[in-house]
Amino acid sequence: MGCATALWSFAYGIAGLYWSSGGSGYPFAKVEDDRSTASVLEGAPVAVVGPIMAIVGLGGAVLAVVMTRRRPRGWLLQTIAAVLAVVLALVIPDYTLIAILALSPALVVFAFTGIPGEQGGVGDVLYWHRLNLLILFVGGVLWAATAIAYHRRTRDACVSCGRSDRPAPAWTTPSEALRWGRVAVGVSVVANLPYEATRIAWYFGWPLGITDDFHQMMVDTPGMLEMGLGLAVLAIGGSILTHGLVQRWGEVYPRWIWFKAGRRIPPRLAIIPGSIVAVVLIPAGLMNAQLPLDGDNWALNAPGILWILWGAGLGAATYAYYLRRRTTCVRCGRGVTCRSDALAGRSS
Repeated sequence: MGCATALWSFAYGIAGLYWSSGGSGYPFAKVEDDRSTASVLEGAPVAVVGPIMAIVGLGGAVLAVVMTRRRPRGWLLQTIAAVLAVVLALVIPDYTLIAILALSPALVVFAFTGIPGEQGGVGDVLYWHRLNLLILFVGGVLWAATAIAYHRRTRDACVSCGRSDRPAPAWTTPSEALRWGRVAVGVSVVANLPYEATRIAWYFGWPLGITDDFHQMMVDTPGMLEMGLGLAVLAIGGSILTHGLVQRWGEVYPRWIWFKAGRRIPPRLAIIPGSIVAVVLIPAGLMNAQLPLDGDNWALNAPGILWILWGAGLGAATYAYYLRRRTTCVRCGRGVTCRSDALAGRSS
């Protein structure tokens, strides 16, 4: 993973040098409103950001190699890597990540049929300013993985599973993970209720949290209310699936899935999508926190701020699910292959 991080950082560092020297395609240049992003760097001057990109990218490549090749010591290097991960994956991106994730099925169709309306194609939606945010997000994920691996090596723990010969902390046991995992699920579900409630209310004619004029504008704009309703329904579906992280039907296929009833659900089937959604929600929430809150139209941005809690809660719940479902590590052999002991005494 460290080598991939080094390659990514080196490539972006070279790009920073190119943009600093006047090269075209600087991804944060000010553009027309319909192609701008809500990134914190949108419109930032290349004379400032370009050199920083070059220094951080090229320096990061060296750092990643050092963290991979040399014996780990102390907190400095892993702290730098963690800061890079947070900035690249959570702070700089905007809502693009969650929008692409939510609309990915439609984008696949549009790639063949074209996008309804005035857009000329998928390129009018996934233009360079937005693609750059995806690239930065990937870099953040790579830096996070590098920081985690380095931290585990400092503890003489398995790089793959994080276990070591030391006694495991009490909060990582399956029973404890179930306890605080339930709290995390509750936080995740409740945090998105304002978004779901407002969008559903708008569709059925109640301008909850917005002015009558703004609601009428949405009524007059084809597809706007329907899009909000669709996203709300999608969020409700996600909340239902989130409950599966602490319920038996999230570990064993229920009877109504007749062709797999009684079989164990592969942990990755929940862990991978849960982790992805959790991570992409936080940048969208931070973006909403930077937007102005109009007193009469508070529901436009205020519910989105709670996506920070939604993402954090979902991430914690997914991690708790992982702790309960993990078995023997194929790399270090630690752990035992058994059903989660937290199933005992649980109400379905």
